Parts: sequence; structure tokens; C-alpha cells
Amino acid sequence: MKRFAYMYTAALKLFVFLLHLHVAFSQLPSDQVSAITRVYEILQNNTGPSFVWKTVGKDTNPCSWRGVFCTPNNSSINKLSFNSFSISTSEFLPLICTLPSLESLDVSNNQLTSIPQDLYTTGCRQIRAFNFSRNKFSGSFPTLNGFTVLEHLDFSRNSFTGDIGLQLDVLDSLKSLNLSRNSFTGSVPINLGQMNALEELQLSFNQFLGEIPVQITKYTNLSLIDLSVNILSGQIPEVLGEELTKLETFVLSVNNLSGGIPASLSNITTLSRFAANQNRFNGTIPSGLTSYLGVLDLSFNELTGKIPSDLLSGPNLKSLDLSSNQLEGPIPPNISTRLFRLRLGSNALNGVLPSTSLGKLVELVYLELNENNLSGEIPFELGMCRKLALLNLGHNRLTGQLPSVLGDLTSLQVLNLQSNGFIGEIPSRITLLNRLQKLNISWNSLNGSIPLSISSLTNLMNLDLRGNNLSGRIPDSIGSLSSLIELQLGKNQLIGQIPAMPTKLQIALNLSYNFLDGPIPAILSRLIALEVLDLSNNRFSGNIPEFLPRLASLTEVVLSNNELSGVVPTFPGYVLLDTKGNKGLIYSTKENPSTPAAVRKRKSLASDIIIAAASACFAVGLLIMIVMFFSRRYYNRINAEHLHNPGGQASPLEVIHGNLLTPNSIHMANIDFKKAMEAAADPTNITSKTRFSTYYKAVMPSGATYFIKKLNWSDKIFQLGSHERFEEELEVLGKLSNSNVMIPLAYVLTVDSAYLFYNYAHKGTLSDVLHRRMGNNNSNNNTLDWASRYSIAIGVSQGLAFLHECNSGPILLFDLSSTTILLKSLNEPQVGDIELCKVIDPSKSTCSLSTVAGSVGYVPPEYAYTMRVTAAGNVYSFGVVLLELLTGKPAVSGGTELAKWVLSNSGQQNKWDHILDFRVSKTTVAVRSQMVAVLKVGIACVSISPEKRPKMKSVLRMLLNAR
Repeated sequence: MKRFAYMYTAALKLFVFLLHLHVAFSQLPSDQVSAITRVYEILQNNTGPSFVWKTVGKDTNPCSWRGVFCTPNNSSINKLSFNSFSISTSEFLPLICTLPSLESLDVSNNQLTSIPQDLYTTGCRQIRAFNFSRNKFSGSFPTLNGFTVLEHLDFSRNSFTGDIGLQLDVLDSLKSLNLSRNSFTGSVPINLGQMNALEELQLSFNQFLGEIPVQITKYTNLSLIDLSVNILSGQIPEVLGEELTKLETFVLSVNNLSGGIPASLSNITTLSRFAANQNRFNGTIPSGLTSYLGVLDLSFNELTGKIPSDLLSGPNLKSLDLSSNQLEGPIPPNISTRLFRLRLGSNALNGVLPSTSLGKLVELVYLELNENNLSGEIPFELGMCRKLALLNLGHNRLTGQLPSVLGDLTSLQVLNLQSNGFIGEIPSRITLLNRLQKLNISWNSLNGSIPLSISSLTNLMNLDLRGNNLSGRIPDSIGSLSSLIELQLGKNQLIGQIPAMPTKLQIALNLSYNFLDGPIPAILSRLIALEVLDLSNNRFSGNIPEFLPRLASLTEVVLSNNELSGVVPTFPGYVLLDTKGNKGLIYSTKENPSTPAAVRKRKSLASDIIIAAASACFAVGLLIMIVMFFSRRYYNRINAEHLHNPGGQASPLEVIHGNLLTPNSIHMANIDFKKAMEAAADPTNITSKTRFSTYYKAVMPSGATYFIKKLNWSDKIFQLGSHERFEEELEVLGKLSNSNVMIPLAYVLTVDSAYLFYNYAHKGTLSDVLHRRMGNNNSNNNTLDWASRYSIAIGVSQGLAFLHECNSGPILLFDLSSTTILLKSLNEPQVGDIELCKVIDPSKSTCSLSTVAGSVGYVPPEYAYTMRVTAAGNVYSFGVVLLELLTGKPAVSGGTELAKWVLSNSGQQNKWDHILDFRVSKTTVAVRSQMVAVLKVGIACVSISPEKRPKMKSVLRMLLNAR
């Protein structure tokens, strides 16, 4: 017992000794504490309210501070991560270099603009990892001499320019270099450390020119090369596949590379991903290319010949994309069972679907074989692909009946079978696909009736059954499709009257070219979000209902060739109305209502009522506001404390804040808030309306003219969070500078509205100039010439590229259309509505979904199932604008979207003259050639697949090259 007590006491003493020893060695050295404390003080003085350490005192243990990482015993600082600290000063950086144990520094996503020069020459010799990405560095890239053991360097997402010569050659230990998303020019750098230790090279999203240098092969340890989205040309050096034996990822997407795909790449046993899409590669695909690959993307090139018999059967192959080439022949029968994505669309493939192989693809999620010449029937083995979420077989020559096994694909979200030769009835088992969001089986030869069980497709958002031989009545159950936003039933043989329709319908309700009869039912008045209504070429009778003009979301109403009678009600001026072919109609105007001029000149009764009501509200507080504006005209801030009604009730137009955002003295002298608000109260000053805004023309006492834009706060999607937050965002937007972007000059915030001030665009909107001018007659005098159209396309793309590449983060547009593009002249377009990304919260929407994503015809197809506004979605919308410029047609005509019409007619390039606006393309051979080149860009932009669309930076480059 005594022996046990003795041992216990000894152990306890040893524990206490070790504990004291641990504490003694757990204290940071005084020089490190002093240095990091000084860093604390510098950041505290420079970051203000954004100071991240304000909840901890500088006398506490620095190892407990956010972003400070110490060794396990807290004896030294070995890593600092100041990511997103709102740092704008580089004063602290020399102090960082005094920490001898520091190995990694991350100052990414801040506002740094410079680095002290001594860091480049003498400091931070112990640092192994430096991350300066997402800052505001610009100018030439510095020469880095002071980082002798540096292994990882990241300067991505800045604004560096110029070329890379020998600035990095002294970094002998460099293993990873990321300079992506800058504006570097010149050749691809080849002097990246004399020891040739480089393993990862990322140079994407720059403007590097020339060929891929053969000298890159001296870095034999390279496992990652990303040169995508540059301006590289020439061929891939064959020697790359022989020397870079450790390469795992090789990305060359979106360049101007040409020639063939080197067969030597198949020798790299480590290569798992090769992406070379959106180039100009030609020739045939080499056999054996997928011997080791897991991901291969060669889409949007000019590859020809047959698909090699072994290409789809690679043992590691998971994703293959060969879409938009010129491949022919059958689909090889041997397909890897590991595939989850197979995209072969937009080629010239023929033959039948490989039934045996399809039945084994149990991991397949995406299958796109659209726009080929495939024939035969859909094999029943396809029903074994239970994980399929997207099946696109549209625009082929498939025949036979739709197999009932399609109902076994219970994971399907998108099913596209349009433009084939399918016959028979729609199998009722398709209605078992309760995850289905988009169903398109239009333009086939289907007959029978629409299944009554279609109401079970509760997640369906887009239903397109146009161009078949469907008969019978529209089932009443269709009204139960609570998620449906688009219904296309045109060109069938449907009879009877219109039943109750889903109340969320928004994109279009197209019932044209059927045998429907009876009056236009009052039940349609519930479709308050509907934008396009096409009831043409039926047997509808009676009056045009008075509720139709009051459906505020309508942009197009087609009632032609029916048996309607009575007086045509007055529709708002922005609604395209077609009523020709109804002999019993009486028109209240002298003009022929079927002419575009008459359609577009009608005054908006609904708008007058709304604005009159707003004017009445405005009058309550106008007198007090005038006094306040006069007294504070030359102050930036408008104090709202004294703008309440005498009785204490807040007016809807109570001014909360106002501010001049521009430092331009001319605007500061010209802008008169009182006159501006008076102009915004007068409906005769309305120049245009967009999805979310109303533009007013305001002439100042000085004679200067401005746009006053009122945000239409009609939906809960407008969520400020706080007026202060919105003001902060407007302050940021006001500091932007780009001639092709509408930058706010000033603003006034009221209780329920926001008024933004802009330079006046004298030519109006692109829609006005392109469509309304042309609508008057067909003379060339009223046709916008190609030089102007091309200048507009370049200007808009420059504005969008600028917004997408902002240093503070990309600015995405919720509504990009020809009505949100303003023209200062026919050569000076400006992109508008940029502030919407700061005030719209799509999750709070109480109205139709695509309203958030923009105007009908411009909404990207993936929005129906992603519900996300993205840069790729903006590219799609811009593509539609390009197609408007090329065709002269509006984004939606007769219930058909322009993008879909162009895609369906662009399969054979010898028929592209049918797409182009002949009044323009016929002028000269050079003009036609340029229009064809731009058409290729537009088609790429409106690709159904977001991944296949080029980035705006690339779009701009392609448009410039089309000159």
C-alpha cells in the first residue's frame, strides 16, 4: 500500500512538472506577440466597423484570434488567414514577415491595391504559401525576389495587365501558381522557377496570346494545367503527351486552338480530365484517347468522322461531351457502365440507339443525343437507367410509339422528345414521373387525348405538346398543375371550351390552331402573371373580355382568326395585340389594329390609372417636400425627419434619404430633386417600362435632361433588409465606371419606392429602335443598319463583361432584354437595371417564378429547375438580344420564343439566310459574312446547356473577331 502511495505521489509530481513545462513552452515569444499586436492596431485603425477582432482584446492570447493559427503547443504562429477581413491597407505586411515561424499567409478577398516593395526583395523568406487572390491589384506584375522557399502563390482574380517574363523565375521552390482571372497579355510564361518544380499552373481567364509553348514540358512534375479562356492559337504540341507523364488535369477550353487532338495524350496514364471545348479543333478523334480518362469534353469544335469504337468504353470514363461538332456515323455499342453524363447532341450521328448498352448504364444521370439523325424506336432497355434526371432526344428521326418504360425513369426532371416522328397516344405512365419539371413532346404525330392523370405531375413547370394530332377536350385536371408556368398546346385538334388554368402560368398560354369554341372565359382573369396569351385560329366567339387589358403582366395577346365581336377594349401601349381576322370586331381607333404602328401607339389605360393614383398620394406631401428640397438642394443628404404629414401620418412618398452619388460637378449643379420628383409624378413623362422599373424623362431648370427610374415595388421579392443597406450598395454602384453601363448618379428613397437618377439616353430603348421603327413599314430608311447593330452588340457585351468581372464580385442582371438596354446614340448602348441584384430576393417571391429571372423570351431554360440567376443565364439573355439584332424579330412572336426558333432552324448553315434579317444581310457580301459570324456567337450563347455557353469575356472576343 505504501509502495502504491509512493508511486502515485511520484506520478503526480511528474504530471505537475510536465504541466509547468508545457505552460512554459506554450507562450508566444515576445517579438511575435509584439508584431501581431501591432497588426491588430493597424487593422483596427483602417477597417473601422468591419474590424474582425473587435470582440477580442489585443491583450488576449493571439492564438485564439480568428485567422491566427499556432503550433500545437502555442509556441509560435505558423499560419495567418485574413480572408475577407475588409483590409485596404498593406501597412501590416512588413510586420508579418518578422514572424520567423510563419509558413502560410492568406489575405484573399480584401481591397488591397499594393504590396510594400521591400517584401519583394528582402522579406518573408520563410513563407511557403502566399494567397493574394480577390484583391484590387493592377498594373504590371512585380518581380518576386524575396520568397526563396515559396511553394504556393495565388494572385488570381485581380486586375494585373501586361506580360509575364522573368518576374517568377527566381522562385525555385514554386509548386503551384494561380494567376487566373486577370488581364495578362503576351505569351504563356515559361520561366517559372529554375528548379522546374512546378506542379500546378492555372492561367485561365486572361488574354494570353500565341501558341502553347513547347518549353512547358520542362516542368515534368506538372499535374494540373489550366489555360482556358484565353486567346491561344495553333495546335497542341504532340510532345506534351510524351513528356508530361504526371499530368492529371489538362484544360484548354475557350481559345482559338486548332488542328487535331494529339494521339500522344492517350499515353498519359495519370490523365483523368481533358477539356478542350469551344475551340476550332478539327479532324478525327484519335483512338485510345479515353484509355485512362475519367472526363473528356471536346464540345463546340469542328471535329469530323466517326466516334472511335473504343471512345465510350474507357474503363474510368464518367463524363463525355462531344456535342456541337460534325461527327457522323452510329453511336458505338460499347459504353462504360461508369458513365453518369453522355452528351453527343448537335452532330450528324445516325443509326439506332444502342439498346444493349443503354440497359447497363445504371449510373447515367444526363443523356443528351438531340439534334442528330438518329432513327428507330426508343428501346425498352432505356427504362433501366433509373438515375436519369435529363433525357434529351429531341430533333432526331426517331419513330414508333413512346414506350411505357419511360414511366420507370422516376428521377427524370427534364424530358425532351420534340421534333421526331413519334406516333400513338401519350402513355399514361409518363404521368408517374412526379419529379418531372419539363416535358416537351411537341412536333410529333401523337394522337389521342391528353391523359387525365396529367394532374399527378405536381412539379411540372413547362409542358409543351404543340404540333401533334391530339384531340378531345383539354382535361379539367390540368388546372391542378400548381407549378406550371408555361403551357403550349397549339396546333392540335382540341375541342370544347377553355377549362380552369393553373394560376401560376406566366411564360405563355398557347392554345392556337385548335377547334376550341365558346367565349373567352372569365376564369382567365386569375392569370395575373401571364405574359403571352395566344388564342388565335380557333372558333372563339363573343366579346373580348374587359379583364384582359387589366392583366398587368401581359406583353402579347394574339386573338386573330376567331369569331369575336364587339368593341375592342383599349390595351396598354406596351402590349402587342393581334386581332385581325375577326369580322365582328369594332375598333375605337382609325388605324388598322393589326398594324404594328397602331398596336404600339395605343395609350396604356391601366398605367394611367395606376399613375393617377400615385399622383394623388404624392400631392399630400408635395408642398412640404418642395420646401425641403429647396432648402437642401446643394446638400448631398436629404433629411427626412421633417417630411411627415402634419397629422403625424407617414405619406407613402415620405422621403427617407437622398444622395448625390456622382462627384461630377456638372451633375451636382444640374440635378434638382424637386423638379425630378415633379417629373416622376407626371405620367406623361413615362418613356418606358421594364419588368421591375418605370423610366421618366426629367428636364432640369438648367435644360439638362435625366432619366428618373422608379422601382416598381409590387412584389415581396423586393427586400431591402434596411434602407441603409440599399444606400450602401448604391454608393458602391455609383463608383463604377463604364460607358456601356447605366451608373446611378443620385437617388431618393421613399417609404415604398426608390427613385434613381441616370444620364438620359436620347434614342430610348433598343426595343424601341429595333422593333418599333421597323414596324412602321418595310422601307430600308426605317431599318437599323448593320453597323449600328454591330456597335450595339459590342457595347452591350463590353458592359456585361465589365459587370461579370467586377473586383467586388460579379454583378448579375435579373432582367436583361432589349427593353433594359438604353441607347444614348445608335452606337452607344447602356445596360440598365444593374441595381436589382442588390434588392431582389427570389425566395420571397409571391408571383410567378420567371418574373424574377427576367422578361419572357430571355429567361434561360435551366431557370425552370435551378431557380438561380447566374452569369451563364445572363449570357443566354444576351444571346437572345444578339438574335434580335440579327433577325429583326422580337424575343417572342406568336407564342414562340426567338431562341427556340433560331435553334430549330440553324441545323444547316446553308439555310441561315432564312434566319438573318434579309433587309440588312442583302446589302453587301461583307455584311452578310459578319452577320453569319455573329449568328454563330448568338447560337452558342443560347445553348440549352449552361456549361456550353461561353463566358462574356469570350463572347466579347468572338464578336470583335467577327469584324
